[in-house]
Amino acid sequence: MTVYAFTDGASRGNPGEAGIGIILKDERGIILKRLSGFLGKATNNIAEYSALLACLKVAGETGCSRLVVHSDSELMVRQLKGEYRVKDATLKKYFEKAHNLLQSAPFTFQIKHVPREQNREADQLANLGIDSKRPLSAVVFDHEDRAGGNQLP
Repeated sequence: MTVYAFTDGASRGNPGEAGIGIILKDERGIILKRLSGFLGKATNNIAEYSALLACLKVAGETGCSRLVVHSDSELMVRQLKGEYRVKDATLKKYFEKAHNLLQSAPFTFQIKHVPREQNREADQLANLGIDSKRPLSAVVFDHEDRAGGNQLP
């Protein structure tokens, strides 16, 4: 089964209060999971990678054989495709975590850049994560990076 994921990270300020939103749909467009969560203080790019990491962990629970992720973060998508280098030291750790998760994933992976307009649901969930101040379960995602705390994934 192919699962189509839409991920987004939002930050109010850069860094600022941040959240993530994730939607997983099956091949018929039926929503399998909708998740939002609060990260605390983070940059937008860290929020985008955090959403992807949470998505990768949750996708494994669906039993999918193929995961297609849609993101409006051109930077993250191009870095994961090898088109851009990861220069920032903190982002590099998130990139490496994603790469490691993908190496052991029980599914094939594809990532696509989409315009923001095609990612509105995930954006709404990311903003809900900020507004709710509720973190995702540590089982789903163990976000440890907090601007100022500098703990990493």
